Amino acid sequence: MTTHGLDEFAGWVEGLMRERGYDIDSPRGGGKSRIADEAGVHRAAVTRLLQRQSMPDLETMRRIAPLLGVSVRDMLIRSGRVTPEELPLGADLAPPAGPRPTLEDFARWLGVPDDRMGVFVKVVNQFLEPDSEGVTEGDSRRESRRRTAD
Repeated sequence: MTTHGLDEFAGWVEGLMRERGYDIDSPRGGGKSRIADEAGVHRAAVTRLLQRQSMPDLETMRRIAPLLGVSVRDMLIRSGRVTPEELPLGADLAPPAGPRPTLEDFARWLGVPDDRMGVFVKVVNQFLEPDSEGVTEGDSRRESRRRTAD
């Protein structure tokens, strides 16, 4: 992380803190203490960020993000730790439009090897409600073709 990257990220976080009503400019540090308390993190972590000394760790970002009204994904991308391509949005991972995907489709999207496909389908089916076709526990041929519910 470059100094410029830390400055940019800290400036963005400062703006969010001010927008949410945290008085981070007070010499007494009331806003810094308040956000640290509400997030359940050490005040020093907030102070180090605002003084451009260090980037917060993942757990600190995870705890502060909801207070600032942003996602952890946005914090990680803004911090330069990951790129948008490395952490795609859920919509980017959605199956293509058309017929409802099968469990095998989901297994392929998840990277399940072909030789483990049957086990994957069997395990996932244990957590799904039976469909209208009346799939029974022992009918693996029908289980493997079963469509997921919306």
